[in-house]
Amino acid sequence: MTATASSRVVLVTGAALRLGREIALALAGTGWRVAVHYRGSAAAAEQTAADCAALLAADTAAVKSATFACDLSDEDAVRRLLPQVAAQFGRVDAVVNNASAFEFDDAANFSYAAMDKHLRSNTGAPILLAQALHTHLQTRQANPADNTAHQPGCVVNLLDQKLWNPNPDFLSYTLSKAALEAANTLLAQALSPVLRVVGVAPGLTLTSHLLSAEEFAALHRLSPLGRSSTPADVVATVRFALENQSITGTTLLVDGGQHLMKFSRDFSLMTLTPSKTQD
Repeated sequence: MTATASSRVVLVTGAALRLGREIALALAGTGWRVAVHYRGSAAAAEQTAADCAALLAADTAAVKSATFACDLSDEDAVRRLLPQVAAQFGRVDAVVNNASAFEFDDAANFSYAAMDKHLRSNTGAPILLAQALHTHLQTRQANPADNTAHQPGCVVNLLDQKLWNPNPDFLSYTLSKAALEAANTLLAQALSPVLRVVGVAPGLTLTSHLLSAEEFAALHRLSPLGRSSTPADVVATVRFALENQSITGTTLLVDGGQHLMKFSRDFSLMTLTPSKTQD
């Protein structure tokens, strides 16, 4: 018997809000049971899980979606996370590492503390979750009664187009994502054939408190295609990475070509009118 889409389980980190929620809902809509990770947004995470479960109403599994709290900077907590998901759902087949620390620093105010904070959450946690998924899948494959683990599992790491279009803003964040991009290659080598590892690098996708609606719209248009990535674009690419059994150790850029252009500042700090001053 082969595993059906409705039997598969994916852990999505940072799935309570924003892009993580969009990914969780889209995967539930295509039959994945979803483990919703969150750090502090408990109510939003519960809503995401309820919405995922509603999309899986026809699934006969006892657990369709559930929430899991974890501080990704806490190594012991991260090591417990995937086994907790496996215990609740009975299996795990994929991890989407969406959650990220994103705090400003640059060369002038760089510190070990800032670097450590970003590396723990943005690099260390995805590596530990890949390690844990690999161990889990090996155990399932060694069990003759479990004939559903015939395909490799998959880890999808959300990266950033700025790795291919660098600027000096958000130094520690950028370093942590660069390390994770390198880890794609190393983990794909080390954990095959049990596990595939794929990066997805969006461009400017969602606005923030740092940008007005007008600024976001103008920056979103700054690409060879005249538009950067939308949440739907990123979700479609994550789904493609999870489903395509021949992709590993590489990164898919989804940014309308923004990585082909030179930006001297991070999007959140760019200004487009002469009357404004840059930080």
